Amino acid sequence: MASTLSTSSFAAKTSLFESSSSFHGTPLAPPPPCLRLQPAKAGFSVSMSAAAPYDLKNFRFEPIKESIVSREMTRRYMMDMITYADTDVVVVGAGSAGLSCAYELSKNPDVQVAIIEQSVSPGGGAWLGGQLFSAMVVRKPAHIFLDELGIEYDEQDNYVVIKHAALFTSTIMSKLLARPNVKLFNAVAAEDLIVKGGRVGGVVTNWALVSMNHDTQSCMDPNVMEAKIVVSSCGHDGPFGATGVKRLRSIGMIDSVPGMKALDMNAAEDAIVRLTREIVPGMIVTGMEVAEIDGSPRMGPTFGAMMISGQKAAHLALKSLGLPNALDGSSVGSNIHPELILAAAENAEIADA
Repeated sequence: MASTLSTSSFAAKTSLFESSSSFHGTPLAPPPPCLRLQPAKAGFSVSMSAAAPYDLKNFRFEPIKESIVSREMTRRYMMDMITYADTDVVVVGAGSAGLSCAYELSKNPDVQVAIIEQSVSPGGGAWLGGQLFSAMVVRKPAHIFLDELGIEYDEQDNYVVIKHAALFTSTIMSKLLARPNVKLFNAVAAEDLIVKGGRVGGVVTNWALVSMNHDTQSCMDPNVMEAKIVVSSCGHDGPFGATGVKRLRSIGMIDSVPGMKALDMNAAEDAIVRLTREIVPGMIVTGMEVAEIDGSPRMGPTFGAMMISGQKAAHLALKSLGLPNALDGSSVGSNIHPELILAAAENAEIADA
């Protein structure tokens, strides 16, 4: 499967309904109403502080034993594997939709989120715009999500442009991965699904390099992660693409995966958000994998639907977990933190989807 869980308690959790508190100990500053790029001032330069905290002319690190480095990495990773062997939500695929989904879920500190990404570097295709160009185009009203993240953009009539796509990906990753209820397992592939009684109950995992070499080596058995909900955001068809829905088809849980149709930006982005859903019990499909299962058009180099589809998938997962969410109105009128409100919910068409 693609790029490619009972919940343990977290100490000193912040109450979900405590509006005066941040979820993770760091106050969340309200985002500005709109962030627009400003032209750089003439003669602007960046330099180090005159009072550097150390002597760059005679710099020496503190000594360390090599075995300590090995033990620190190994102990922490093994503890993460133990913690997330049975978790609330597994997000398979850390592209723009998967990251947006995990970010939205992570706002609730009581929800454990494991992210499985087969690549060493998460982000999918969101490090660049179309044809390896730098800029990222996001159609309104998805720019509201960028405001929440604090990402600057150049605003046009019906869309905004981030000067480099990597600004979106690096920003959302830095905010997401700092949260204590999230773990990213990169260079790990989800090879299969756990299915019991007609419900998806987790994923079968292996090192990505092992998954890619099953034909050249003897049997190398996998590991597992149980989860209450699996969110499949494996992208469009490819070596590790759309593998969630393709596996559902191969085991007879869905009838077909027709593949995405030819490009139509306007039809595609609306369809991706509208059709983001729990496709079988226990498994939600988001992002471009939605187009593969429904035969909707591809969208090309616009990214708003990835973000909002990911957010919708997160709120579908929260709903399935019986938690406040923006889809059934359980968050409306409550004392819930403003960040838990779906960023683009003010748009009727998307909210209804």
